[in-house]
Amino acid sequence: MKPPALIASPEDQRLIAALRAGDESAFRSLVGMHHRALLRLARMYVSSDAVAGEVVQEVWIGVLGGLDRFEGRSSLKTWLHRIATNIAKTRGVRESRTVPFSSLTGPDDDGPVLEPSRFTSAPDAGWWASPVQPWARGAAPIAVDGEAMGRIREAIDELPETQRAVITMRGWKSGA
Repeated sequence: MKPPALIASPEDQRLIAALRAGDESAFRSLVGMHHRALLRLARMYVSSDAVAGEVVQEVWIGVLGGLDRFEGRSSLKTWLHRIATNIAKTRGVRESRTVPFSSLTGPDDDGPVLEPSRFTSAPDAGWWASPVQPWARGAAPIAVDGEAMGRIREAIDELPETQRAVITMRGWKSGA
């Protein structure tokens, strides 16, 4: 049986040989040629630029781990794009099953969660201006009454049906 015809260009084959030999400049060159296009491709499947960046990082790790399996039956570019597409699709599906906390804010929640005056200024920026005091009644009674309970109900109502069902089955009582 005849081996499959090579489609990878001689330039691709030289680059792969250099990568397999551990040539870091060849890897930098490969990243320079394809990184931006892979980011754009990944962004088509995931919800943010940050996640697309993570996908492309996974692509480069996959490329380094899979160099020995590249047979040259496609161009190097096609191989990279196929890896990126597979990772991005998987990540996009996984992402669609979750709701990020940042999406649970209301329209009037644009400002900081805590007043900046509650923190010290330079040079100790980021420290509490005065120690945080424990809640007199504890957290449970506060969470079960008033505004907190309403916000919890609203957030649960906005969840996809399957996630809402899990919370409901775990004992959430919307009338509590």
